[in-house]
This record gives sequence, structure tokens and C-alpha cells, in this order.
Amino acid sequence: METSVSYLQVLECTACGGEFDADTVHGVCPSCGKVLFARYDLAAVRSSITPDDFLGRSWDMWRYRELLPVRNAANVVTLGEGMTLLLRVSEHVSARLGFKGRLRIKDEGKNPTGSFKARGMAAAISRAKELGITEIALASAGNAGAAAAAYAAAAGIRAHVAVPRDVPPVNLVEMRVAGGDVILVDGLIDEAGRVVHQQATERGWFELNTL
Repeated sequence: METSVSYLQVLECTACGGEFDADTVHGVCPSCGKVLFARYDLAAVRSSITPDDFLGRSWDMWRYRELLPVRNAANVVTLGEGMTLLLRVSEHVSARLGFKGRLRIKDEGKNPTGSFKARGMAAAISRAKELGITEIALASAGNAGAAAAAYAAAAGIRAHVAVPRDVPPVNLVEMRVAGGDVILVDGLIDEAGRVVHQQATERGWFELNTL
């Protein structure tokens, strides 16, 4: 993998339109507190990347590295996520479900941590590593926390995960086996979010909540 891999340009606020340095640590928009989106130089990608460039690349989501946020390949944290099976559904079942034409199902359960959350956490943890973040925190109902703990462990980052007490036991096991600091919360995911925000603010953890 090349040293410089990403065509990431800026972080753009989805509410106020403000643009911010993509190589500075941000959680939400510094101006209005809303969600930031990553903006890529699509024109440069279009003019410089050809189908032949994908030949010989790894069979995971990082084969599309130009449109992922990691600058230096040395910071990529991967467990083999992506490129999951696309399963064909029979025409009979498709018709019963009200679909016309061919229906296919993406089997994201084949990802390393058992859900599509592995994709987002692979990118987020890799970028966190690149930006020098050493502790992350998030609220989760299960799958995101398990993925965060696994990828954080692979990156050498400490993960703190606040979860409702009734979270599926299998997810608790996944988080703890990966070395995650599990914070059990009385209440729903919203309360877990408040708890993790308070502790992250007090202790300097970077909040990595899914949005």
C-alpha cells in the first residue's frame, strides 16, 4: 500500500456549511455542534484512478483507500472487514416480499465483529490512531461497542463503552474479551450517551459515537 492513500480534503458541517481542517481532531462542528461530513476530492480521484489500479489490491474495504480517511497506510487498522457476500434471493421469495426483479442480500454478518459496524470502526479507529488519539469512548447498544473494542485493541487504543444493562450478553463478552472498559448504565442508549459524554469530557477521551 502506498504511503499517501487518501483524497480527503476537508471536514464540512452538514448544518452550517463550515469547513474545517481534516487533519485536526474534531468531534462535531466547532461552530454549531452538528455533524461533520468528510469531503473528498472526487475530481482528482476520477482523473487519476483507473480500474487497473485495483488489480492486486487486498480483498477488503481498503482496496478503495482513496475514498477512506487515512493518509498513511501504516496507520490502517484492519481485521479483514468488507467485501462480504452478496447473496441471491430466489424469485419466489422476492415476489412474496413484494419485490420485482432480482433481490440480493448483503451478508454483513461475515465481517470480523459480526456486523456492518466493523466497517465504520475500522475507518474511525484507523484515523484516530493517525491523529494520535489514545483513548476513545462511545455509547452502544451492542454491535458498535464490540467493533470499537476490537479495532481499538488492534490499534493499541483504550476503548471505553457505555451500554444499557440489558445489552445482549454476547456483545458484553466481545467488548470485554477485546479489553474494552465496559460501563453499565441504568437506562436506555440515550442515558448511556449522557454518561459517556460526561466521563469523556472529564477525562479527555475522544467521543467516537455513531451518528
